[in-house]
Amino acid sequence: MKVTIRSGTFSWPALIYDTPTGRLIQEALPIKGKANRWGEEIYFFIPVNAPLEMGASELVSRGDLGYWPAGNAFCIFFGPTPISEGEEIRAASPVNVFGSIEGNLEDLRQVKDGAEVIIEKN
Repeated sequence: MKVTIRSGTFSWPALIYDTPTGRLIQEALPIKGKANRWGEEIYFFIPVNAPLEMGASELVSRGDLGYWPAGNAFCIFFGPTPISEGEEIRAASPVNVFGSIEGNLEDLRQVKDGAEVIIEKN
């Protein structure tokens, strides 16, 4: 499913995959949250409760959207986090990758702690 992620004057196209977690997130749309920054990751609480899926991992790729079961959080990964080694992108603990974000990922650096983030269907 194609969605749009917005914060302030910025917006990014994204794709939510057809996975168990992806389907739960699709059902919860639209979602609004307050951004938390952790290195080059944005995360925020969402009203979804999903277990870890087979294949969940701490290592993710630039542009991955992940669900962090430990914090019921929607995560946007666009670069290294404080626990990354080198150029790897490492989540705090395993996440379910359920989608990907496109567009100018450099603009994600402009999203500050506390900024509103909105995810809605196209």
